Amino acid sequence: MRLGRFLHFVVQRSRSMAWLMVCVGVLSGLLSAGVLALINHVLQHPSDHSPLVLSGFVGLVAGKLLTNLGSQLLLVRFAQDTILDLSLSLCAKIVRTPLRRCEQRGAANILVTLTDDVSWVTWAIQCFPHFLMNVALVLGCGIFLAWLSWSVFLGVAVVAVVSVIGQQWLHTTTRSIIAASREARAELFQRFRSLTDGLKELLMHRARREEFVDHEVRGAAEFYRETNLKATRIQALLGVWTQVSLYSLIGSLVFLFPSLGLISPEVLTGYIVAILYVMGPTASILGMAPTLERGQVALENIERLGISLDVRLEDIQTREVAALEPGTSPLVQWTDVVFSYEAKDGIETPFTLGPISLELYPGELVFVIGGNGSGKSTFVKVLAGLYQPLQGDVRLAGSMITDQNREWYREHFSVIFSDFHLFKKLLGQPDSQVNEFVPQYLRLLHLDQKVTVHDRTFSTLDLSQGQRKRLALVTAYLEDRSIYVFDEWAADQDPQYKEIFYKTLLPDLRARGKSVIVITHDDRYFHLGNQVIKLDDGKVVELAKAGADGHRS
Repeated sequence: MRLGRFLHFVVQRSRSMAWLMVCVGVLSGLLSAGVLALINHVLQHPSDHSPLVLSGFVGLVAGKLLTNLGSQLLLVRFAQDTILDLSLSLCAKIVRTPLRRCEQRGAANILVTLTDDVSWVTWAIQCFPHFLMNVALVLGCGIFLAWLSWSVFLGVAVVAVVSVIGQQWLHTTTRSIIAASREARAELFQRFRSLTDGLKELLMHRARREEFVDHEVRGAAEFYRETNLKATRIQALLGVWTQVSLYSLIGSLVFLFPSLGLISPEVLTGYIVAILYVMGPTASILGMAPTLERGQVALENIERLGISLDVRLEDIQTREVAALEPGTSPLVQWTDVVFSYEAKDGIETPFTLGPISLELYPGELVFVIGGNGSGKSTFVKVLAGLYQPLQGDVRLAGSMITDQNREWYREHFSVIFSDFHLFKKLLGQPDSQVNEFVPQYLRLLHLDQKVTVHDRTFSTLDLSQGQRKRLALVTAYLEDRSIYVFDEWAADQDPQYKEIFYKTLLPDLRARGKSVIVITHDDRYFHLGNQVIKLDDGKVVELAKAGADGHRS
């Protein structure tokens, strides 16, 4: 097993705590070896029942029990701290990582890492002190056996080396199977996500439902089952191989070595007692091996995900852009901006947005239109700073946007995406602002009879899609950003709320100096805006001035 990297990780988490656990575990193992040596001494000298021997036995046993207890207490604290730190550090990296990179990793992969991988690392940490304790006990017994007879010990060492070589080969095979099992788990997790996300569609179509369960879910589950069964079979072979090695050793000691005159009866008794004594710890070491192997694989997955998500933004700017008067200068300015998705197998020309040049002014309302697949959603993500342009310049209030200030750029946008997520709690909002403004926003959006807010938490999210979008609008209002983007917000609204949205809410935002971008198909409201941008296959095919209500001619 390659445990050097795992030990390095344990030490990194808390150097003092890790070494303390290691020392306590090793001490417990050595005390166990001391108990064995003392028992062998009494067997060889039955008349020696002196108080010193009895005190030594009591002291060794008490020390072993106390070190076991201390190891357990240290272990629980360390393991819980580790799972907390790992989960929080991964979450912190995820929320700071460019959206496209997270999409490439895949939601299922990230979720499996946050759940299964972190749990396996924690379980492996819990096993690690016991593993070291048993290894120390076996090594201590080896020292004791060498002290009894060097010549016999060399014979025992040859058998042990052969056993270790066989175990290492089996462990190497197991490791590749464990890695495959983890990937199979990710595939199964993806099917479970499809189950929950597409439950309505599955309920509406029996053939789809049956094929999904009988082929998609079953296929992934059976693959996961087969990899686990293979790993279990090899672990069982490991146990058998160890038992064969131990009993071969005992057979050699009992029948072969005495016939060759290589071992005396006293030494033989010591060897038999020692080997029987270490059979339990040896079986325990082998029993912990799968958990440690899984922990090592999980640690590599966590590190791989962490490195792939690692973003070092050392110079993130936190300054705020002062509100600009309408008609002064562009708030957002694009110059030949281009974004393209990565090429995939079988797709020679991935979708490309741009080049696009545009200017957004404070107090301006812009409509963005286009058919399905025209690039509207991609446009929103690039505009909001979630996707990084491959070419072109983006400026906010005259400042060039780069990787170092892209987060600062995003802080000026409030976006309600077409696939928005509604948090139950108004996160990141001060209590005073929530208490002052939320009740009036709920009344304005006709939600005050359905939803209340207590301790910044909505009383319910069990609402229609249109009502949930209105609740998302409450959150957007509280953010009070310079730029508002609404991606098909009115698509699920009743006609009366569409009227309120286009003729009351949007004009109110413009009056407050906000730049407003609306992705929509409601062409009968285009006259209310300043300009209309039409997209087709990622290109701007029409950029027209809108009606007379805009601030600029």
